[in-house]
Amino acid sequence: MNNLQPTQNNNSISPNETVTVVEKRRLTVEDIQRAKKEFDKYKDGKANLENQIVENERWYRKRHWELMDGDQKEQVKPESAWLFNCIANKHADAMDNFPSPNILPREVNDRPQAKMLSSIIPVILEQDNFKKTYSRIKDDNIQNGTGVYGIFWDKSKHNGKGDIAIKCIDILNVFWEPGVTDIQDSKNFFHIELRDNELLENEYPELKGNLSGDTGEVKEYMSDDKVDTTEKTVVYDWYYKKYQDGKLVLHYCKFVNDTILYATENETKPITTIDEATREEIIVKEAPAVTGWYEHGKYPFVFDVLYARKNTPAGFGYIDIGKNAQEYIDRGGQAIMQNMLANSRPRHFVSKSAGMNIDDYADLTKDFIEVESLNENSVLPINGKALSNSCITVINNKIEELKETTGNRDVSTGGTTSGATAASAIAALQEASSKLSRDNNCNSYIAFKEVILQVVELIRQFYDIPRCFRIVGEQGDYNFVNFSNTLMKPQYQGNELGIDYGYRTPLFDVEISAEKQSPYSKLAQNELAIQFFGNGFFNPQIADQALACLEMMDFDRKEFVMQKISANGTMYQQLMMMQQQMLGMAQRLDQIDGTNLVQQIMVSMNGQAPVIPTSSVGSVSDKEALGGEAKESKVTKDARTRVADSTAPN
Repeated sequence: MNNLQPTQNNNSISPNETVTVVEKRRLTVEDIQRAKKEFDKYKDGKANLENQIVENERWYRKRHWELMDGDQKEQVKPESAWLFNCIANKHADAMDNFPSPNILPREVNDRPQAKMLSSIIPVILEQDNFKKTYSRIKDDNIQNGTGVYGIFWDKSKHNGKGDIAIKCIDILNVFWEPGVTDIQDSKNFFHIELRDNELLENEYPELKGNLSGDTGEVKEYMSDDKVDTTEKTVVYDWYYKKYQDGKLVLHYCKFVNDTILYATENETKPITTIDEATREEIIVKEAPAVTGWYEHGKYPFVFDVLYARKNTPAGFGYIDIGKNAQEYIDRGGQAIMQNMLANSRPRHFVSKSAGMNIDDYADLTKDFIEVESLNENSVLPINGKALSNSCITVINNKIEELKETTGNRDVSTGGTTSGATAASAIAALQEASSKLSRDNNCNSYIAFKEVILQVVELIRQFYDIPRCFRIVGEQGDYNFVNFSNTLMKPQYQGNELGIDYGYRTPLFDVEISAEKQSPYSKLAQNELAIQFFGNGFFNPQIADQALACLEMMDFDRKEFVMQKISANGTMYQQLMMMQQQMLGMAQRLDQIDGTNLVQQIMVSMNGQAPVIPTSSVGSVSDKEALGGEAKESKVTKDARTRVADSTAPN
């Protein structure tokens, strides 16, 4: 997964400069053994959580009767899916509100980079098939309370060019310091993975003959398939932090058993000088590299927690909330079904010198049961006893309890039992019932924001070579742009008046919104647009009134609608001014030449007649312009009267 080795920059020195290299202790087998002891402590502290997650998987797959029964072997084991229905609906709500990132600059000069990042990061996510990853994260988040992102740089992508990879990590395979709430506060962080021995030996020849096949560290789920792990070995990814040169540096080590496969602390960088004779650059010695693993200095993991718990970064989910109610729903169903089966088939007592065989009586497939004595009768029917209606009531109450505690009411799934039939009433109920899902999605957006911030930092660190991206424009057209991290690197701010302002690193904020809304939200948005059109909001003559009304409203893409209405109003005003000027000039010409230009212009306007201001005629009076008493034709007079009447306010 983490197969990147960070690139190091060569440091050159002059021939006369003294080379001073601070030697640092490299990782050894003793360090790996100490790390394993830390891992064992972390694993022991996480044991209860692991057992809970494995049990939750059984509840999710409706295999929970083994957990409820113990040694009892009832013949009737109904498995209702009320809890599964809750989980499925919560997952559907999450996918209806799939997140989309928008990168915001913190300084004016960073606007172009922020705009480019807002365009290319969705492309990176799409190329990495992030929607599938997000779906799996939400599965873990809703079921067990915690989904784990892994944000890595994968140098094998794009034919060795490398790119960002975002993975869904099984929480059973990650380990942190017990007692911390934020994994970034953990002294160490471990991620383990089962790998095939043959593949490991091909990738790392030094492992040949050193693979033990020990898989005891990995907690396993219940599986229908028979999983053979005898030819697999645990690979450890060990992350830890150290202060170096006043900076907290993230280090990484990959090892199997006691064999170190890669360690950032064992990486070196060449110290070079120039040979005076050949003028060629030569390597003086190798110095320890201090860049660490990722320059952002954080563990490349993000926890998406549904409901938080104290003193742990893991949370709890809807299975933990609803499994008790689901258990009693199934137990009540079991009692009803057993009673139904017992009463649906006549059974009889048969006299016997000894007592009754209890095993026979418990076996519903046997029609006759031998007993010691039946008084006067040798054969006696077994009369069943029907359950009271209170049993049905209790089960229905448990179902309602499960719905209430998980926020999975009928209206949230498209139905209603409250008698509401009006579309507006049902819409209001659905909106109110979805507030729990909105809160869950809000928590997931916080985790997604942290993921995007780490993505931005990986782009800053590794996008040295320009890459081409296909960006879809607002009108659906394709734009091809080249992007690199040149403008994201620390930038020198210059020296003014003897003051060195040092370097500035462009920083960005992330705003998260729903990329794709639910079908109901889309329908409501379309209906709102139709209402705006029907009420004349897009009529440029009343642009000012429409903008004043929109200021008091709140809906998606409100700024875009206001911008369009304002632009249409401005264009309309400019058009009216031009028409007024044209009519004013035509009126003067009609008075001078006796033509009917005003009428022709009015016809070309399709009856639209703007106001003709008197000032547009000019400061010279008609009598002065005509040299005496003006003679106006009837056609011109009628046109002028029609214009004045049509534009006069009511």
